[in-house]
Parts: sequence; structure tokens; C-alpha cells
Amino acid sequence: MAVLLAESVRLKMCKNKEGVFQSDRILSYFKVEWKVLFAVTVSGLIYNLGLLAGPWFEGQMTGGLVDILNGSGQFSEMMVLAAAYMAVIAVVQGERYIKRFYVRRFANNVNRRMKEVLYAGLVRRSRSGLQEEGEGAVMTKAILDVDDCVEGMRKFTTEIFDTGVALAAYAGMLLFYDWRLALLCMIFPSISYITAEKMKKVVQQTGAASKVQAGLLSTATLDRAQNALTYRVFGCERERRQAYEKNLTDYEKTAVKANIWSTAMPPLYRVISMTGCLFLLYFGQKNVLGTGWKAWDIASFTTFLACFVKLSVKSSSAAKLFNAVHKAQVSWKRIRGLLAPQKAEGKIDGSEESRKRQREKGREAISNRNEEGTGPLLQVLHLTFSYPDGRKILDDISFTAERGQIIGITGPVACGKSTLGKAFLCEYPYEGQILYHGRELQDAAQAERIGWISYLGHDPELFADSIAENVLLGDSGDPVTYLQLVRLDQEAAEMSEGVQTLVGSGGVRLSGGQAQRLALARTLCHKKTLLILDDPFSALDRKTEREIFSNLKKVAKDNVVLLFSHRLYLFPELDQVIWMENGKAITGSHTELMEKVPEYAELIRAEEGERKDEA
Repeated sequence: MAVLLAESVRLKMCKNKEGVFQSDRILSYFKVEWKVLFAVTVSGLIYNLGLLAGPWFEGQMTGGLVDILNGSGQFSEMMVLAAAYMAVIAVVQGERYIKRFYVRRFANNVNRRMKEVLYAGLVRRSRSGLQEEGEGAVMTKAILDVDDCVEGMRKFTTEIFDTGVALAAYAGMLLFYDWRLALLCMIFPSISYITAEKMKKVVQQTGAASKVQAGLLSTATLDRAQNALTYRVFGCERERRQAYEKNLTDYEKTAVKANIWSTAMPPLYRVISMTGCLFLLYFGQKNVLGTGWKAWDIASFTTFLACFVKLSVKSSSAAKLFNAVHKAQVSWKRIRGLLAPQKAEGKIDGSEESRKRQREKGREAISNRNEEGTGPLLQVLHLTFSYPDGRKILDDISFTAERGQIIGITGPVACGKSTLGKAFLCEYPYEGQILYHGRELQDAAQAERIGWISYLGHDPELFADSIAENVLLGDSGDPVTYLQLVRLDQEAAEMSEGVQTLVGSGGVRLSGGQAQRLALARTLCHKKTLLILDDPFSALDRKTEREIFSNLKKVAKDNVVLLFSHRLYLFPELDQVIWMENGKAITGSHTELMEKVPEYAELIRAEEGERKDEA
């Protein structure tokens, strides 16, 4: 159900009116929020163009004050200027509030959308790939990197107006008053831009190193929390504490280094930008005295000075924006792969062309049989899989299954049973075919496979919610019906809140057998045509196991059940048995395997002896 929900979110996020939205393209996030950005644009233009009124009014009021002191000005004129100044500033600041409100709304919408897409991508990735990457690194990407990326987008959107438009407006006013002096003074803001761009590589490198160490620290924190009891029992706490302190120290060093480069440089950029004031004071006073390039009064000088100071401040903000964008670029590179459609991981043993030809032959054969009404519901043909290191796990496995059949799959430890079960989820690319009603699973869409297959792994995965929600997953219905099938209804009724009792993170408040049965109840509640059950009874006593198996046969009479197990005393009752060893499989009835496979016969006799001893 979680995967189905994620897939629906992914499909919703990956299309718009024209089917243009691409979750791994930054521009798409801006396009989908065009209404909010329109409000930002209108209010931003009014606000930043309105800022030009500030220096003008300041210059006029300064000139008016000088006139009053000289006796040639009227106080009433100053009052009119002050009132008009206050009114204009009120309007400008009101537009600033509107702009910032919608910029924040834009950022929140992008953050939510990006995390929804990221979640959908994560739950669709193979577990092996996630484990290889590390839980800490995934958590860092899913939380911190998305936040940093969105913050960069927010600042970029803000600074388009607060810096870009404002800089253009201030520059235009400076050029209007004295273009020679304006060009001379604006050399220094340009130098600050160039300096910020040159620092891009350093900022990105230190930021990336800090992200890597943050992921390692998160992984180490999870490891200490999950394995605390084991470390305590075996006396390893001191060593693990030292290792954790090293992770913490490494993170602190990289974080401090990254913060120094991202926060220490903006003041330097401002100093460089403000250097132009030296030239302004020298040449500006010449203009006032009538010996410079232009003839100014005090009002013009004050307006020019105020404009340049604001331009310098804005230019240093632009340099600061470069740092934020560089930081966002680092985060975007880390999460982009999780936002893009995920490809299956693993290695295909054989050429793609060969695999296609084999599938075509299989489709022909299945099509012919289906036309005759004899095609099986499930057919596995020459299934082969190798890990990237070349080690072959599944080697030319073939079998068929009809509705109502329960097929037992067993073998020695590490013989490939779990890999075979996950092959039906297409977590691993394989050679050969797995055909459901004549359709190759790998050719089907993820949403289609979700409607065909239910999977229960040997490690129960429970949510930190109630017993009822762990069964229903948000659907309506009576969870007790499915709890009865797995003999968990009485135990649930005796708990403090009944079926509304919270099971804790990962089901920590339940015993191993209770957690296993609750996961099985969920699988039966959301039962599909093909049920894959990987060791669902390993933590149960034989009496409970037999009762649940009897219920399973009743509710799965129209399904195919692949039952992976090390416990074999129920195998004589199964329709087929598959013995796996060294990647190969021998298929037949229980009686046939007793004759063909000495190891299987020996295990069956051993379990029969154990039952006699218990009796």
C-alpha cells in the first residue's frame, strides 16, 4: 500500500497540463508555481522600483534643511516632503511584505513537492541500493539537502528583485546624475562579483565535504541507537564511543570550514563594494563646488551618495547570494538522482538482445497455450541472476503455477531463496522470464505489478502506528477479521487499547511472533493474485503455524502462494516443492523430491523425529 501511494504521488508529481513537469529539473518547480511567482513579480517590481524614492526624498529633505538653515526655505515645505516620504515608504514596505509572503509560500510549496517526489523515489528503490548508500546519507539527502536546495531557490527568487532589479534601478539613477563618476564607483561592486565567482569552487567543495560527513554522522548515530544492547553485552561501548567521537569531530571540522567560507566572505565583498565611496567623496565635492564633471547642489550629492551606498549593500548581497546558490547546487547534485525515475540495480547475465529474443519466444509459447485455455497463471522460465561481482545466485530456474496452488521453496542457508522472492518485485534485473498471465513482469509498469503481487519479507516491517492501521494501511474495514486469520485477535484484544494499541517504531512493543503475524495479517488484508511469503512462520510454535496455514489455504484458494521456509513439516501438504541449492532448483511434488533429493529427505526425517520426541 505504501508503494502504491508513493507511485500515485510520483505520477501526480511527474505530469502537468502538457506532461512537461520533470521532477529532476529545477525549472519545472518554478513553472508549476507560476501563479505564486506572478504575485512575487508584481509586488517585487513595485517594491524595488519604489526604493528609488528613498534616496530622492532624502536628498530633497537634506537640501530643504540646508535652505531652512540659510533662511531661504520654508518649514511647511519640509513637512510636506516628510509626509510624502512616509506615505511612499509605507506603500513600498507594504509591497515588500506581500513579496516576502509569496516568496515564502513558493519555497514551502517547492519543499513539500520535492519531498513528496523524493519519498516516492526512495520507496521505489531497491533495498540493496539504499543499504549500500547508507541510512545516514539517505536521511541527510531527504531532509537537509532538500531544505538547502529550496533555500537556494528562495534566495534566488528574492534576490532577482531585492538585488537584480534594485541594482539596475540604482545604477540607472547614478548614471543619470553623473555617468562618469557612476562608472568609476561601480568598478568596485563588479570586483566583488568577480571575487565571489572565483570563490565558487572552494565554497562548493567545503559544502560537499560537510554534507558527506553529516551523512556519516547520521549513520553512526543510527548504528549506536540500534545496536546499543549488542555493544553493551559484548563490552564494545568504549570503542564505539571513540569511533562516534571521531565521526563527530570530523563533522565539526568540515562544518566549521564550510561555514567559514560561506559566512566570512560576504563582509569582504561589502568592503570591496564600499571602496568606491572614496572616489565619490573626492569627485562629488568637486561637483558641489562647480569644478567637477557636473554641477550639483547638496540635494543631488546626498541623493547620489545614498544611491551608491544602497547599491554597494545590494551588490554585497548579490555576492552572498552566489554562496547560497553554490550551496544549493551541491545539495541539488546529491538529491537529483533520487528525484529522477529509478532504474533497477544489479547485473544482467547475458546480452540485452538475447534476453529480448528469449522473451519473444516465451510470449509466443504462452500465447498459444492461453488460446487453448491451458496457459498457467505464473510461469518462470530459465530465470538467472548474478550480482555485480559476477557471482551467480540464480541459475536457470523454471517452474509453473496455477491458481489455488501453494508452492514450498526451501534449501540450505544462502541458496538464493530470498533473491528469488525479490526477483518477482523486479528489484533485480534478471535474465530469463517471469510471466504473469503471459506478461513479462519487467515489461509491466510498477503500478501494474503492485496490483498483481503481495510480498512479505522474512523481517516484518511495521509502522509506528496502531495494530489496526498496520493491517488496514488507511483503508476502511475491520482489522479483526484478518487478525483472526493469523491468530492474533485475542492477544490484541487483551492489550491496553485493543486494536488501537500503538506498536512502536518497527513494532518494538510486540514479540517476534506477534510482529510476524501482524505483518502477515496486513499481507492477507491487501491480498493480490500472487502471494510471496518469505519465512512467515519462523517465530511461531507449530500449533499456531498449522492453524494459520489452514486459514491460508482457505483464503488463498484463488491465488498462487510461494512459501519460502526452513521449516518443512507442512511441505507434504503443498502442491509443489522447489529445492534450491547452489543457485539451481529441482521442482516436483513432495514425494518426488523425497526420491530425487537426499538432503531434502534427510531434513524431512529429522523434523519427523523432532515431532516424535516432542510428543
